Amino acid sequence: MKIICNNKKVTFEYFILDTFEAGIKLSGTEIKSIRAGKCNINDAYVIIRNGKVYLLNMHIAKYENGNIFNHDELRTRELLLHKHQIYKLQQKVKLDGLTLVATKAYFKDALVKIEIALAKGKNKADKRESIKERDTNREISKNYKNSLKY
Repeated sequence: MKIICNNKKVTFEYFILDTFEAGIKLSGTEIKSIRAGKCNINDAYVIIRNGKVYLLNMHIAKYENGNIFNHDELRTRELLLHKHQIYKLQQKVKLDGLTLVATKAYFKDALVKIEIALAKGKNKADKRESIKERDTNREISKNYKNSLKY
């Protein structure tokens, strides 16, 4: 499994409750651009409309060797999930007030997969707690490395 791009902001902004693997419909120039490593999912989020799941704001750069049929960079892309998974996600989003965000994009064999997460937003106090925890972990690892030198 080769990770193409990762959304690091998700763990800071949300509590991750559950993750799902979804396929994605892409055009020819999009997959060529992704293979070149030119995609970004930092602002991407997922919506469910008419029984289908869509990924919005995923940026895939234009293919540099493309012609007039090159793709739109921020177009809405359809995600491929089973119907029972879509129904489950739709119920969670509607009833529990959760949100769907894209966490990472990766290659599985020759196919591009998107990992989407069912998430609950953090408030300011939770974000401060995350910052404090990250800083203490960084300090502990720094002290551990220094102790190994001597």
